[in-house]
Amino acid sequence: MKYSKKEAKEYAFQNMKGIWAAALNPFDEEFSLDERGLRSNLRHWIDDLEIDGFFVSGKQGEFFSMSIEERKKSFLIAVDECYGKAQTIVSCSDQNFETVMELGKYAENIGADYIVVHAPVLNFVSDRAEVLKNYYSELSSKLNIGIAMWSHPDSGYLMEPELCNEIANIKNIVAIKYSVPRDMYKKLTLLANDRIIVSTASESDWYENIVELDWKLYLCSSPPFLIQTKNDKRMKKYTDLAFNKNFKEAKVVRDSLDTVRKAFHSSKPESKPHAHQKYWQELLGQVGGRTRFPNLELTDEEKKRIKHAFISSGLIK
Repeated sequence: MKYSKKEAKEYAFQNMKGIWAAALNPFDEEFSLDERGLRSNLRHWIDDLEIDGFFVSGKQGEFFSMSIEERKKSFLIAVDECYGKAQTIVSCSDQNFETVMELGKYAENIGADYIVVHAPVLNFVSDRAEVLKNYYSELSSKLNIGIAMWSHPDSGYLMEPELCNEIANIKNIVAIKYSVPRDMYKKLTLLANDRIIVSTASESDWYENIVELDWKLYLCSSPPFLIQTKNDKRMKKYTDLAFNKNFKEAKVVRDSLDTVRKAFHSSKPESKPHAHQKYWQELLGQVGGRTRFPNLELTDEEKKRIKHAFISSGLIK
């Protein structure tokens, strides 16, 4: 590891900045992890798109369909490709606590920068706050690596800002991916930004969050590699402008992406987000690949509509 447990928060505040993307894992025609394809994508995202960090094998990466060994392999590939160029936060989320621990220890041993662990689904629980404080405290007591919380609706509940503020006092809890309404993440930012880095995955709110909340980290979803190309890095451009307080110019650049956003979102079949994103990747020249069961694949007609929208977006001249 690049820091000690007691240095985790300081290290994160100094280094966990910029645009981070949630990597999709490409699977080949036999539904195996396409290791070569993942490496190719990472090199493009780092070298051509200048993305600062990667969220590895989270929901976008279909971790729920992967074995523990496959998840470890994806971690190792990311750490290897990012070494000296970008940072990694690997998803150790799982309902089984021992699996979380096994993945967390592995992440420490291979030199990942941080791990992220989502709030688990809780059954027959009445005192949820105490259970979650105990959950993250136990993780912290057994791991040295910086840990990011992750609260999202798929857990069946959202962690309240006040609860997250308490958990933020734990030594190596360094961040949270807070997939909640804006009023909640704004409140948590005001409560806890001296102890954890608060972020969310909404690219459409990213500019406002830099301007109004002084955020320095986009953590993270797929737009950094789906709405940008080697020759058109407007997300990076408006981010850099906003970081440098050139807000008026940043907003012009940010708004210029509305055509791309509309094309992408309007072409997405509601029940097929992974397949949609992977096909969009392929249209961009990246490795998309198959999506794993029980996710649904695109029909030929859906691909036709997506390609038409992609062409209308103007991303490829």
